Amino acid sequence: MNALRYEKIAFELNIAPAQVQATAELLQGEATVPFIARYRKEATGSLDEVAITSIRDRLQQLEELENRREAVVKSLTERNLLTDELRDKIAAAETLAILEDIYLPFRPKRRTRATIAREKGLEPLAVKIFAQEENTDPVAEAAAFTDSVTGAEKGVESADDALAGARDIIAEWVNENQEARAGIRDLFLNKSTVASRVLAGKEESGIKYRDYYEWEEPVSTIPSHRMLAIRRGAREEFLAFSITPPQETALAVLEAIFVKGASPAEEEVRAAVHDSYKRLLAASMETEARLAARKKADAEAIRVFAENLRQLLLAPPLGQKAVLAIDPGFRTGCKVACLDRQGKLLHHETIFPLLSDKARDDSAAAVRQMCEKFQIEAIAVGNGTAGRETETFLRTLGLSKEIQVVMVNESGASVYSASEIAREEFPDYDITVRGAVSIGRRLMDPLAELVKIDPKAIGVGQYQHDVDQGELKKCLDDVVVSCVNAVGVEVNTASAQLLSYVSGLGPSLADNIIKHRNDNGPFRSREELKKVKRLGPMAFEQAAGFLRIRDGVNPLDASAVHPESYPIVESMAKDQGCAVADLISDESLRSRIDLNKYTTEKIGLPTLKDIMAELAKPGRDPRAKLENVAFAEGIEKITDLTPGMKLPGVVTNITAFGAFVDIGVHQDGLVHLSELADRYVKFPGDVVKVSQRVEVTVLAVDLERNRISLSMKTKPDLSAGRGEGAVGGGSKSGGDKRGKKGPGAPGAGKPKPAKPEPKPFNNPFANALNKFKK
Repeated sequence: MNALRYEKIAFELNIAPAQVQATAELLQGEATVPFIARYRKEATGSLDEVAITSIRDRLQQLEELENRREAVVKSLTERNLLTDELRDKIAAAETLAILEDIYLPFRPKRRTRATIAREKGLEPLAVKIFAQEENTDPVAEAAAFTDSVTGAEKGVESADDALAGARDIIAEWVNENQEARAGIRDLFLNKSTVASRVLAGKEESGIKYRDYYEWEEPVSTIPSHRMLAIRRGAREEFLAFSITPPQETALAVLEAIFVKGASPAEEEVRAAVHDSYKRLLAASMETEARLAARKKADAEAIRVFAENLRQLLLAPPLGQKAVLAIDPGFRTGCKVACLDRQGKLLHHETIFPLLSDKARDDSAAAVRQMCEKFQIEAIAVGNGTAGRETETFLRTLGLSKEIQVVMVNESGASVYSASEIAREEFPDYDITVRGAVSIGRRLMDPLAELVKIDPKAIGVGQYQHDVDQGELKKCLDDVVVSCVNAVGVEVNTASAQLLSYVSGLGPSLADNIIKHRNDNGPFRSREELKKVKRLGPMAFEQAAGFLRIRDGVNPLDASAVHPESYPIVESMAKDQGCAVADLISDESLRSRIDLNKYTTEKIGLPTLKDIMAELAKPGRDPRAKLENVAFAEGIEKITDLTPGMKLPGVVTNITAFGAFVDIGVHQDGLVHLSELADRYVKFPGDVVKVSQRVEVTVLAVDLERNRISLSMKTKPDLSAGRGEGAVGGGSKSGGDKRGKKGPGAPGAGKPKPAKPEPKPFNNPFANALNKFKK
């Protein structure tokens, strides 16, 4: 069974089955995705994290399918319904939908109209009519089943009653037919239209959804953000929506399967088919179509969120510098925190530079004094309320040019400051001080600080509260783990939260590492990690390569070279007649190494090349260098903007329909997909990244809805100013953008598909039919 799964996944991912098998075996051995991707390249054929994650997730899906298959077989066996033919069909089912279609006729069900008709003894009549033989007279056949003929009192008073019951039975057969369900399912999933409308009386209260008051769009092409917006509007009871194909097309598909040539019984079967679709199949398939549309929309929204989060976590760090961090405010003042190069809080106070001239002078003196006393090398200013005004104040103080003033995205800082983690870290300080510290540390090392916050609170998602929360958490956790391990973690300074994301560790071992560090002092080598309580061989193997020990006993401990490869590096050094440290510092020594001499059964050229790259730059940080953005002077609020202005900005969020850019006015502007470049852009992520510095042109300002439209084109068309943004305003949580309806546009007239040619009659109840024919 496993071999078949491996072959299936290999075919889907276009890789070799052996790669899938090796990856699956490593995953079953509790190896993590980052570890496999980095240190088991020879086993997997150098698969990257994306491929390994896909294998992991697909294996889980197939396992769920197998579990359901076993449950179905068990249920049928217990009720003596399992035949060899049915067992083969169940074994061949490749999806849950197909498996459930096979099981549907045998599933225990509530009392239905068809059940009642069977209780009245009308199934033989249904079988006879369903056969649609030329000499069958439905009315005459039905008369034989009336109470007056049978002598029973079953409520079949007339031939019409008997025919109605027979149609109910046929309708259920149609609904449970595997071919019919497959055909209608394909129609609903690929040819349906998503149609939304405003609920009566909700026109005013649901104004933020006015774009969807009368909207139609093919389900196959509707973008994720529009589907999620419509779903949210329906959940909030402002909208109603449907996902349905043209009814005549669906009925034509069913008639082609079930309705035979001209016969007196044909119209009865046709009526039953129509009833089956309208009463049973359509509702069932629309439920599946809604679920499929939601899954598709969720997957895209989660993908966008995950990519944004990755970019944010891997944003350039300032590094270990003394920082003065400011959480700005007007009336309540600016909370200031002074941090040393390791991020330790040295001092905090509140200044009021934006209240009065005297308060401004006192604040200026206080900042200069703190900068001198704590040898400040950079100032971090939160970009929230009063952020630009505070930045302007700082730039008038005549501070040393060596001191950078950097605006920092403070999304999520308030979440951290009120969290249990913050209370444990700073039990003697209130949330205002914690918030300022978080802003400062976020400048020093965004990754180390942001891992303390629930990714959903960071503010780089698209409808993140509307998507499947389990899938979202799983995906975002994968991103955090990937980023942490890609950068590496300094074990002697890292927080427990950061350590918990290291491959093979987790919260418990992270706490044990911190405790060991506090009790015994800094780790001097990776080998000392083996002394940590409950950190066994497996955890050490998984984690060691991602943990860094700078200035340790072994220079390799500061690199991504795994301890299992130390003997190879030592052998290289010995062959060159030098120490390992010399091999790291001297490129000429490394250039003489023939990697082919050091290959083994387990370690090949991919790993050896990684080792050489690490020796060239041991422990290198893959993140880019920090480039500060200086917002335009005098442009501090939305009312300062006019169309045509060219302004510097920084990308804060990317969605399916464009990118939000902070231009320093406390309200991010939207660069719509069509305004991101002079060329056609399919995905915003192809052009911009979160935290990227950009130059934009103001297209339009909507003061009423607090929205700003921007362009990154070299020569934007100012006459086509765009004022639309997210549902509910120019927020970072999602949105919509499109032109007017026209030929081929959503809602435009579409030709009706031709009625399909009739297919050969396929009666799933042939055995019953033959029985009653005799």
